Amino acid sequence: MSFALRFLGVGSAQAVELGSSGAVLERDGKPLLLIDCGPETLTRYLEAYGEVPRAVYITHGHMDHVGGLERLFYRCYFDPALKGSVRLFIQAALLPHLQSRVADYPNVVAEGGANFWDAFQLIALSRGFWLDDLWFDVFPTRHHAPMTSFGIALRASFVWTGDTRPVPEMLAQHAAQGETVAHDCALVGNPSHTGLDDLEREYPEELRSRLVIYHYNSLADGAAIASRGYRVAHRDERLALADPHPEVVVGARQS
Repeated sequence: MSFALRFLGVGSAQAVELGSSGAVLERDGKPLLLIDCGPETLTRYLEAYGEVPRAVYITHGHMDHVGGLERLFYRCYFDPALKGSVRLFIQAALLPHLQSRVADYPNVVAEGGANFWDAFQLIALSRGFWLDDLWFDVFPTRHHAPMTSFGIALRASFVWTGDTRPVPEMLAQHAAQGETVAHDCALVGNPSHTGLDDLEREYPEELRSRLVIYHYNSLADGAAIASRGYRVAHRDERLALADPHPEVVVGARQS
């Protein structure tokens, strides 16, 4: 098996030219899991793969990460081959927020008779989930209110933090086996997002060497972050990943 992470967008909510932050985990060159679905993410996914995603993981409920779910609903609900088959993985604590933000509009279709979640196979989770014989860990991050944002990790392969302040205690657990860590970072941090000074204060040098920065505010900011020695992700970039640990792959566990 070979794994890669393809960045469909790398920008913050204000960096329209960089695309809404989101990525696709690929296995053997084929899409396995879409991480987040911002306003234009589905368009970029369709351009890249020619079909809708079959599995989506949502990190949190801000619109630059979920604004494309309504469009995905329409693509799935009115296609009998897709309706109810696209798996939507959501940490259980996020469900009330997503219900109020994207799912609770009266009569999601004008004719009535449809619930927003009818279009999907909704999978609520806590610690993590199985997808195509791989176990993904899910962990809380620090973005706005507690328990409203969650990262994802595939052991020994990659970590995706989602929007967050530094989370050294989480990365000490989920990025302890050489994982590539895609991390939210801007030039200057704020109460909801990490800044360069936060990285250098909170994380050891070895971990910082494995970071790939996304969710920055502009091309100029990305260049400035790169000038400080960090790897910066770019839209449409495909990043090769290490294979996951055998313990999280069905059929590959060591005895």
